[in-house]
Amino acid sequence: MMTVSVLRIAVAGMAALAVAMGIGRFAFTPILPMMQDDFGLSIIGGSWLASSNYLGYLAGALVATAWPLRSRGVLSGSLLAVAATTATMGLTENFMLWAVLRFAAGVASALMFIAVSTRCMTALAERGRPKLTGVVYAGVGSGVAAAGLLCLLLMQYDAGSAWAWRIVGLVALSAAVIVLPVLGAIVLPLAPAVSRDSRAGIGRHAGLLVLCYGISGFGYIIPATFLPVMAKAVVSDAAMFGWSWPVFGAAAVVSTFIAASRAAAIGHRSVWIASHVLMAIGVLLPVWLPGLAAVIGSALLVGGTFVVTTMTSLQVAQEVSRGHAARLVAAMTAAFALGQIIGPVVAGLLFDAGYGFSGGLVLAGMLLLLSAILLWRAAPGNTN
Repeated sequence: MMTVSVLRIAVAGMAALAVAMGIGRFAFTPILPMMQDDFGLSIIGGSWLASSNYLGYLAGALVATAWPLRSRGVLSGSLLAVAATTATMGLTENFMLWAVLRFAAGVASALMFIAVSTRCMTALAERGRPKLTGVVYAGVGSGVAAAGLLCLLLMQYDAGSAWAWRIVGLVALSAAVIVLPVLGAIVLPLAPAVSRDSRAGIGRHAGLLVLCYGISGFGYIIPATFLPVMAKAVVSDAAMFGWSWPVFGAAAVVSTFIAASRAAAIGHRSVWIASHVLMAIGVLLPVWLPGLAAVIGSALLVGGTFVVTTMTSLQVAQEVSRGHAARLVAAMTAAFALGQIIGPVVAGLLFDAGYGFSGGLVLAGMLLLLSAILLWRAAPGNTN
């Protein structure tokens, strides 16, 4: 039986998600400007590396839909894999090997995210403290902010990208040593059998939710991949442009707690719609107002909405599917991952075609506004 407290479970889950997302998925973002300086990595090259990671995340998510991630081995293996693949990025200069490592990190991140979520959500619900799940999901933004601050510090000391990858990988390994004893002590109950009814009740607007959640993935990932690079293009001082990514992560942490209270008052769909509008404004800010202030504003608005979008959209899926959301959530997750894969590549191609970052940002912003309109029109009170 578990002997660990609910607070330790929540904090351990937060730290684990900080590794899975802040390092396994998004450490590449603040290190990309350093790789440009060290190896002359192009925007299109960075786009392909980012998409390789997101393709791995999609593969991991698809594996999770067919293979229950309930064993301690999946948890420990995926956490150690994130640490190993991250550190190894700093031991090679081969682009193809970088792509393979980023793909593997994406797979491990997806497996880890699902395994940690399952364990923590189950344990907290069993102990009557489901509201502490907000602490667990705050780990996403915490990891993003911590990775950004660490890279900012390393740039101040003129450390290269190779050392950044090694150090961030060591941080992930240290976190694994701390959190695995806590999360590994959680005993999961036997999974209930899946009925035929649970496969059928996915609701009237399932296709729309899949589309809009896929747009979420496409919309946020372009600034989430290139914000530090955009900031560096405005001001070359690392002490200035390096703050864009920590701001992004800090906004993600704070917004999770604010959104939870607002969703209780106005509903999850309304918060999701508002998040898409705010995200669209954040995506378009660097186009409207060139300069570092616009990039930081984009970090605040996009960082403050991308985790909220995930939280609220999956709650809407639960509502629409009348409690039988397994297939709908799987489809939405796949669409989100596909949006993440396509986004950086489209942005990179538009950049190389002479449109700069504005081309990808305008496309993403327009799609986000369209999705907000579609979600509003499909709301129960607005349907014909």
